[in-house]
Amino acid sequence: MKAVRFFGHKDVRVVDDVEKPEPKGDEVLLKIGGAGVCHSDLHVIDEGIMPITGFTLGHENAGWIEALGPDIKGYKKGDAVLVYGPWGCGHCKPCQHSKENYCDHQSEMPFGGGLGLNGGMADYMLVPSSRLLVPIHDLDPVIAAPLTDAALTPYSAIKRSLHKLMPDEYVVVIGVGGLGHVAIQILKAMSSSTIIACDITSEKLAFAKELGATHTVNSTDKDAAEQIQKITGIKKAKVVLDFVGAKPTITLGTQVVSLDGDLTLVGLGGGVYEYTMMGLPFGVSMINPYWGSRTELIEVVGLARQKKIHIEVERYHLDQANEVYDRLRQGKIKGRAVLIP
Repeated sequence: MKAVRFFGHKDVRVVDDVEKPEPKGDEVLLKIGGAGVCHSDLHVIDEGIMPITGFTLGHENAGWIEALGPDIKGYKKGDAVLVYGPWGCGHCKPCQHSKENYCDHQSEMPFGGGLGLNGGMADYMLVPSSRLLVPIHDLDPVIAAPLTDAALTPYSAIKRSLHKLMPDEYVVVIGVGGLGHVAIQILKAMSSSTIIACDITSEKLAFAKELGATHTVNSTDKDAAEQIQKITGIKKAKVVLDFVGAKPTITLGTQVVSLDGDLTLVGLGGGVYEYTMMGLPFGVSMINPYWGSRTELIEVVGLARQKKIHIEVERYHLDQANEVYDRLRQGKIKGRAVLIP
């Protein structure tokens, strides 16, 4: 079968000689409908954050069950499902709470399919346990695939701060990319706070307005923080969601977050924050969440089925994987790219 394989630093190849797996035990073979292309892939491909090589990329996956191991009950061939991305041990306390993203054994395991183990940029994907599946019912797998990260990650981050997102408060979204454009929709669906979106291009800022942001600010403006504070007034923003994570965006977040606010760093932009006692308002929580729980993914599917969120999707063939990664490096993908076998 055809697959997009990672062989080492900046070495991604589309091959057609991968053996089609056969499920056993509680394993599931999935016929892939779509595999999302995430900026995190570039950290694996270009920056070497994953010491393991020789695996199929793709950690945002959806498709139809092709074959089932003999121990599985409750699923049948043809069921449309998502694959929950972070694979834990399945036995520790966090895993038992559906939080495999914070598995006690994460440091001694690959992160999941497409992140150390074979992912979904292929004709078929072997999922090691049926516990990692989430039914999508009537959703199209091509559209649904990015829900597993591009929607789940911002959903989980927002849910942490939901009790602070009251109608009289402000929330700042920095970066209107693959995750940020979904975050704006989730905020519109789940809170009444005023949304301020920041990005570096007028196109992305116009996109943010279309999705429900009340205000937009170009984050490269020298007075970006002052522009935001003119909107929020002296109280500033109760929640800042940084989907970039570079040093300038982290700095901007520290300047506009309020007392007792949440500064949530989701993006993996490599930024550094040097803590000083007066560098943050008192009571601020600086958080770096990782993905979300499987039960939260079920909730995300509910939002998508109610048409309260949608992911802007650009469709490509598996053979175009390297072209897509180049477009992603250049910031030319609007929303999320999805590879389709």
